[in-house]
Formats: sequence, C-alpha cells, structure tokens
Amino acid sequence: MTVGIATDHHGVVVKKELISYLEQREYQVINYGSDSEAPVDYPLYAFSVGEAIQKGEIDFGILICGSGIGMSIACNKVKGVRCAKVNTSNEAMYSRLHNDANVIALSASSSDILETIDTFLSTDFSSEERHHRRVEQINHYGC
Repeated sequence: MTVGIATDHHGVVVKKELISYLEQREYQVINYGSDSEAPVDYPLYAFSVGEAIQKGEIDFGILICGSGIGMSIACNKVKGVRCAKVNTSNEAMYSRLHNDANVIALSASSSDILETIDTFLSTDFSSEERHHRRVEQINHYGC
C-alpha cells in the first residue's frame, strides 16, 4: 500500500517520525513536503496529495498542519478526494467505514496520532449499500 504524506511547517517534525513508523510497517511512503519549519502555504502541499490520489499514484493520504482544518479544506477541492479532518482513532475509523475517506488531515499536536493513523489505514469501507450510495452522491455532486 502506498501512502502520501504532506505537512505545512507545523508538522515537519511529526511527519519525519510518521514516515519512519509507516515504513517499519512496510508501507511505501511518498513525502510531498514540506521539509522545512519555515512558513509555507499549506494549500500547495494539500493539493499535491490530492492530485496524487486523483491520479492513482497513492492509495491514501495523510496531511498534517497546525489544526488539520486548512489542509482538509484545500485537499477536498481536488475532484475524487474525500479528506476527513479527524481528531481520534474513532473518527478515523468512521471516516473509512462510512465515508470511504482516502485522505485524513490531522493537527500536528494530535494525541494518539499513531493509533489514529493505524486505524485509518486498517479500516475497510463498509459493504453496506447505504454508505456506497451516499459516497456516490458526494462523488457525483457538481459533475
């Protein structure tokens, strides 16, 4: 499984730890930046991960910024992306189970970030028709 990860300047330190953690679990990880703690424009990094999802270059994306909110908003502008801003492993589970999220956005100061990411990456989309129908409604809106 291939996972793309990007951060703004707030998440650089956390991202380095996450890349090592994910690679130890045999995920292929693609780093989309930033690798500097100097201030950057987070939308550019969120778009990079979103476009990689859209093109099928990665299976899932992880975004980290000061709050996770800005990255989520920006990434959801990319067609085909379902980015969920999550705070807990329970939210990560439901983002996958009910919404088939393909990207999560987290705050750099999130507690239990490793558990949250593990839950996101290990939860399959529900087989219940109602969830598939709802995701299709989202996918086709504005087309």
